[in-house]
Amino acid sequence: MQETYFRRGLGLKKEIEPVLAAEYHSALVEQIRADGYRATFGDLTLRLAQDFGFCYGVDRAVDYAYQATHKFPDKRIFLVGEIIHNPHVNTRLREAGVTFLYPTKDGVFDFSQIRADDVVILPAFGVALHDFKTLREIGCVLIDTTCGSVLNVWKRVESYARDGFTALIHGKYFHEETRATASQVNTHPNGKYIVVRDMDEARLVCDYIERNERALARETFQFHFREKASPGFDPETDLVRVGVANQTTMLATESLAIAAEVGRSLAARYGEENLAEHFRSFDTICSATQERQDAVLEMMQSPPDVMVVIGGYNSSNTNHLAHLCREYTTTYHIADATCIDPERGVIRHKPELAADAPEVEVADWLPDGPLTLGLTAGASTPNVKIGETIERILATRGMPIPQPQQQV
Repeated sequence: MQETYFRRGLGLKKEIEPVLAAEYHSALVEQIRADGYRATFGDLTLRLAQDFGFCYGVDRAVDYAYQATHKFPDKRIFLVGEIIHNPHVNTRLREAGVTFLYPTKDGVFDFSQIRADDVVILPAFGVALHDFKTLREIGCVLIDTTCGSVLNVWKRVESYARDGFTALIHGKYFHEETRATASQVNTHPNGKYIVVRDMDEARLVCDYIERNERALARETFQFHFREKASPGFDPETDLVRVGVANQTTMLATESLAIAAEVGRSLAARYGEENLAEHFRSFDTICSATQERQDAVLEMMQSPPDVMVVIGGYNSSNTNHLAHLCREYTTTYHIADATCIDPERGVIRHKPELAADAPEVEVADWLPDGPLTLGLTAGASTPNVKIGETIERILATRGMPIPQPQQQV
């Protein structure tokens, strides 16, 4: 009988290692890392964050996707959404013959074209519970690359639903990961969830819990969260017991602050002595996200003159890295190296946190004279794209591309 579910790879890791090394690694980046994350090129000092780029979960997802294309060369291979939020990686998979399935604006996937003899890759963000069940019923081969950190959040949300707590999720309600996480409440009857984007939305929930003068009317509250809460959500009954979770790539400090705020409101309403009956919270920010944010904050203790953040514009963790950097220094969030035009001396970047914010072109962004430039990248950005960015930065300064030292 043919195996139809793969969660731990497909046994072809060694075969595809040379392919991944050729397409995603950068000898230049590895050389700078080996030299203490710092390099000097004339009067330009380049500093790399101590943690940047591909995390384990992303590396694993890309690895499994490539293994799938090698193991099933004669089958149709589909991908639910994008494997990760990086345009280069997704383009390479398209070139390898993978067909991408995109949802409607409401997050609904159409699997009507999928047959039992097809292969379907599940992305690192995971898929909603009902989508997973639909694909299993079709009987197609599933390659599940869902990140372990995401699975950890799912377990928390499932436990909330099991114990009668509403899952309050700090995240972007339209994001694939958040949709998949929210769906986990459906593993139990009457499971409930509500998604808050930031502290401002969290305070709407807190005000309602406390019944203070700022609290929205019940109908107004329901209208505001109509797309961000489970069907039939009633704040009168569904905010009595709350468990906090989060999209793994959100700002860790904000997630912790939101959890603390919700806890204070429930304590104010029901009494500190009864808090355990009404509130649960676990830090479910993934370690890679935390490490990359911590590395940026460490760098900002002595901020560079200019900071470049590399990663897809729809990458949540990359957007938050850029947001952190903007608080300290001039920051440019670019999708990849092609955003830098050395001949014209301009850079195209996304200046705002919102994923759909338009690009802006800036001239003379790399001023003459002694300069320190910091560099980091989101967890879905491969080293090859970081290396290409460094090369274009040096070209903007009219400097030759250094040749990494040969290993002896």
